[in-house]
Parts: sequence; structure tokens; C-alpha cells
Amino acid sequence: MTAADPIVDDLRDESDALDALVAPLDPAGWAQPTPAPGWTIAHQIAHLLWTDRVALLSITDEPAFDEQVTAAAADPLGFVDKAAEELALMPPADLLAQWRRIRTQLHTALRGVAEGRKLAWFGPPMSAASMATARLMETWAHGLDVADALGVVVAPSARLKSIAHLGVRTRDFAFAVHGLTPPAEAFRVELTAPDGSQWTWGADDAAERVTGSAVDFCYLVTQRRPRAELDVVADGPDAARWLDIAQAFAGPPGQGR
Repeated sequence: MTAADPIVDDLRDESDALDALVAPLDPAGWAQPTPAPGWTIAHQIAHLLWTDRVALLSITDEPAFDEQVTAAAADPLGFVDKAAEELALMPPADLLAQWRRIRTQLHTALRGVAEGRKLAWFGPPMSAASMATARLMETWAHGLDVADALGVVVAPSARLKSIAHLGVRTRDFAFAVHGLTPPAEAFRVELTAPDGSQWTWGADDAAERVTGSAVDFCYLVTQRRPRAELDVVADGPDAARWLDIAQAFAGPPGQGR
């Protein structure tokens, strides 16, 4: 077993949970708007299909992946949206079938990545475990958009731990992408998991800390809920600033919700 295997298991389960939401929809259901401006449910699945496909290229065909990076550099703000727009035009049955096929191939490929290999990405290269975590985060976040569109409440699971971990690890990125100098010292982060246990990061005697609900922290770092609605509390000015700008996803600063 590799370090990526348990996270790939979670990614598979998260993808299957979202699949169960969209599979029964008729074409009108796929056309329902989601909280992401201009994006329907079809756009959400199209985006996941595209990103899973590009992640697969980073493992299996690096020259083809490099072509994607070049195309993205030419249109950094519109590249991803254009891809979603194009794929969302497919008949829903075909879109779903392609997403199932590509994500299954990606999960298999992630399990086969040699220990120590770094996978090319639009940001810094990452391990297979980190790639699986990023895919898990995006699948969960876009799945929330779909669930919100359908009026479905998604039950939280232990799979959120990897997403919370990614949220903590991307603290310095969030500062940097906003043109701010990251704090020199790590924060203490204490989150209450869905089962009532505690998930913690950082030294217990850290000068600044973040505490609260793990579910709400994941909402925060994926920018799926406004901070004011969430049970996440900062103790310290730098920690408070982080909660205003936190984002676990790559790219320019998100607009929040």
C-alpha cells in the first residue's frame, strides 16, 4: 500500500456520492443553476471531468500535460471556465459516462505512482497523495454546489480530514496569492471532527490559533460558505486575517461566497 491509497479510496467514495446525486437527473435537472455564477450542474461535472482528465495526463502523458499548462498561461482567468463550458454542452448521459471512465482511470493511475515521484501541476509539483487530496477537495467542494442546487444536505464524513489538512497546509499560499507575507510561525488549529473527536495541527503553545468545527473549516477553505455563518474562531490578528483569505484551491484569489 502506498501513502496515496487511503486518500484515493476516499476520493473514489466522494466521487461515487456525487455520482449518486446526479445520475437520476433528467436533462432539465442537469441544467439547474448552482451557487457558482453561470454554472449549472452540468458545468460542475464538466469541470470535474476536465480536471480529472488533466490530472491523469500529469501521470501518464507529461508532454500532453505541458500543452495544457501552456494553454492555461495564455488565458489564466478564462481557461478553466472555457473548458467547463465546452464539456457542459455534451448530452448529460455522455458527460456522466466520460466522468466515470476518466475518474476510474485516474484513481488507478494514482495508485500506481512510484513513491518519491513528483507530479507536474499548474503550481508546484506534488506527490500522488497530495494530488489525490486536491482531487478529493475539489470533488467535495463542487459536490456541495450540486447538493445546494438540489436542496440536499450532505452528511459530513471522516473524508473531510484530508480536506482540512490541505486547508491548513495552504495557509502560506493564501497569504502569498493575496500579495501578503505569510506569518513566520505556524498556527495551532483545533477542529472538532464529525464524530466528535479532535483534529489538530501545530504546536499546542503556538501564539495564534484557530478553533471550531471541522466541517465549517472545510466550508471556509473551499469558500463554500461565508465566514460569518461558520463556527470557526481565530485567536490572534494573523489567524483572523487568514480566515478572511483562506483557500485550499490553486489559482488566483477566490471571490468567496
